[in-house]
Amino acid sequence: MDVVLGIPRERAQDERRVAISPPGVQILVEHGIKVNIERAAGNFCNFTDSDYADAGASLAETPEELYERSNVIVKVSPPQPDEIPLLMPGQLLISALHLGTITPQLIQALLDKNITALGFEFIETRDGELPIVRTLSEIAGSLAIQTAAKYLETGYGGSGILLGGIAGVPPAHVTIIGAGTVGLFAAQDALGLGAQVTVIDKEINRLRRFEAFFNRHLVTAIANDHYIAELAKMSDVVIGALSPRQKITKPLVSEQVVKSMKPGSVIIDVSIDQGACFATSRHTSHTNPIYVKHGVTHYCVPNIPSAVAKTASFALTNTLLPFLLKLTSHETISDILWKNHSLRKGTYIFKSYVTKKILAELTDLPFREIDMLLAAS
Repeated sequence: MDVVLGIPRERAQDERRVAISPPGVQILVEHGIKVNIERAAGNFCNFTDSDYADAGASLAETPEELYERSNVIVKVSPPQPDEIPLLMPGQLLISALHLGTITPQLIQALLDKNITALGFEFIETRDGELPIVRTLSEIAGSLAIQTAAKYLETGYGGSGILLGGIAGVPPAHVTIIGAGTVGLFAAQDALGLGAQVTVIDKEINRLRRFEAFFNRHLVTAIANDHYIAELAKMSDVVIGALSPRQKITKPLVSEQVVKSMKPGSVIIDVSIDQGACFATSRHTSHTNPIYVKHGVTHYCVPNIPSAVAKTASFALTNTLLPFLLKLTSHETISDILWKNHSLRKGTYIFKSYVTKKILAELTDLPFREIDMLLAAS
């Protein structure tokens, strides 16, 4: 496939990342991939247009020019309503999807344009790893603790507790809901600062792995209503870190439980882009990141890694590059998906059908198995 890659400037609210860094562009160009990038796409990361030009990219003056000149679009956030008209029929789109905010109108628009769409959340290796999700989850987990420590401060309306405590003064108690990658990195950073940490999850084997990894320096509990209610009362920070594989049909933490939390305590709902972990959660942004309900500070920003845009963009580039380089290995999109397990698993729209059952259920749109569509093409 003769790949002409387009990297647009992100237009979602407070999205400061860029899909590919200048060093990543250089690698793509060295492998024979043409790269177009919209002017100012990397400004928030302190990547200049000159950095991209020196790496071999062609600069597009307008988004219209970028989309018209490219057959593969790689971006961070899902397409925004004003970006849908820019997509050209038959293009390949690679981006995040954010199941918690997806609309049937967006998916229908992609279907109507015969877009082949791949989601970061779905790209999976043969061993079951979600490499892009893991990379972004590592950042989100670390930032969750950094953010919680800030909002515990008195000046932000917090309880005035130092997360790690000092000699003679106990540290904060942090409860993490979810023993996945976000939970792992959140627990690691919280323990590193000296906090008391409890991790809860519905799967006992995941909790066993956490106890072994941290040499039993944290407490674990099964995620049932009893333990959630008891831990919420004693916690200074509660972090919602449910796995992106989970379909969150209803919040795990009820409003009654949130009401029982200590005044000035902090909730960080990392799971908000897949669906709320707390009944009191609602989307916030980096511009207005918090609100207080029942005396508890809520931080529910869906694109947490965007707070460290440069680190996140380098990390995303490192993870995306191996998959982008595979696009040149076959003549057609069908061949690419048929031969590559990870890209096939990552596809959620193909041949004007939704190919992920969870997405079809959320949008009430027709579903087809991608293997069947590929076999027939």
